[in-house]
Amino acid sequence: MYTASDLRKGLRIKIEGDPYVITEFNFVKPGKGQSLYRCKLRNMITGAQFERTFREVDTFEPADLQQKAMQYLYREEDQYVFMDNETYEQVYLTQEQVGDARNFLIDNLEVEVLLFEDRPIGVTLPNSVDLTVVKAEPWAKGDSVSGNYKPVVLETGYRILVPPFVEEGEKIRVDTRTGAYLTRVK
Repeated sequence: MYTASDLRKGLRIKIEGDPYVITEFNFVKPGKGQSLYRCKLRNMITGAQFERTFREVDTFEPADLQQKAMQYLYREEDQYVFMDNETYEQVYLTQEQVGDARNFLIDNLEVEVLLFEDRPIGVTLPNSVDLTVVKAEPWAKGDSVSGNYKPVVLETGYRILVPPFVEEGEKIRVDTRTGAYLTRVK
């Protein structure tokens, strides 16, 4: 069990049967009376956010979360299919659960699926993935209006800015945390 003094940003707790993550945290000590802990919480299943104030005596149950190594298989309409690497069992996640990770999902990519009480609720990607450029505009030398970058479309449909030397058909490495170009891959 956690107490209010254990609260901090990023802590995952269970409130009324649902997992929540603390996105913002403030400690308030008024002139007299009890200390207060003001938190902004996000529901890890629905994504809903709200603010709540806790007192020193409040206790919390830790959220029963596990991460399991899985492999992305394919997309079926608005469902994303992942396979457990140990049991070969298939798990389905909705587009909302996958979120922005869908921009970087390619077949057979190894990911971590977040489970709450054995129900999948989210996905964590590796820090970088290698993707193929499927559409790249030619870059005109001296084109200083757009700077030293040009837009390209990757195999997942994600649009990104890359240096002008990157051509169609090349593989590039993309940071999945920021969505930024890292380097060309040989």
